[in-house]
Amino acid sequence: MSHSDWSRRMTPFRSVILALIASETFDDGYAHRASLWTYPPACCNGTDVGGDCERIPGGTVKKGRLGFSVVLHPGDHHLVTTEHRFLIPYGGEIPSGASDFHICLHPNEYHVNCFFAPADGY
Repeated sequence: MSHSDWSRRMTPFRSVILALIASETFDDGYAHRASLWTYPPACCNGTDVGGDCERIPGGTVKKGRLGFSVVLHPGDHHLVTTEHRFLIPYGGEIPSGASDFHICLHPNEYHVNCFFAPADGY
């Protein structure tokens, strides 16, 4: 096999490898990960360490007549410095990629950018 034949056969493989490398390289810059899934880029602002999205304890969320009631205390989310109460109307939640709740606070701890709930709501 000549060098040009070998090069022609390897081109598709190189394209796939480069695409995989590029997707891994750029993925974390736009949307950080929540253990096994990735937050949508419109929800997160930051990285895995300093981002504004994070899993929250299930006990901080209650289902009510109007939606999800979320009460966060310092320690429930790394951005929270004082108690916060949020009401997320039903239909305003995003399906969680895991079996727990996640919340994105942006531009600061007083605003919910995105709220993720498990498929069963608990």
